[in-house]
Amino acid sequence: MNFFLTLLLAVQMLSALGMIGLILMQHGKGADAGAAFGGGGAGSASLFGASGGANFLSRTTGVLAAVFLASTLGLAYFGNLREAPSSGSVLEGAVPAAPASPASQIPDTATTPAPAAAPAPAQGAAQPAPAGASQIPGQ
Repeated sequence: MNFFLTLLLAVQMLSALGMIGLILMQHGKGADAGAAFGGGGAGSASLFGASGGANFLSRTTGVLAAVFLASTLGLAYFGNLREAPSSGSVLEGAVPAAPASPASQIPDTATTPAPAAAPAPAQGAAQPAPAGASQIPGQ
């Protein structure tokens, strides 16, 4: 089945590239108006004859478009025939982590030093004003 999908994809890509090349080689509708004013007198008798390549190129483009459409439909049909994933959650297949013991989350006070306490200010000393206190009006 995988080989068939790869083959369909290759056919689709080749037909798309072929269509791009053929469409770029074709003359637009405005090319006939330019030839009427003398712009393309020598170009009418080209490689494909006096009638031009309109019939050959347009028919080949149509065939390649049909091949492209058929390969696209085939890819859409056969691509959806794959196994459906399980309807469960992705997290159901995950391995649960070992739970941390509550004792390991509490720091051991015997081995960790206590933070140094700030010295208490003397009783008669002036205490520094907090930052921004000069901007606060007094009561």
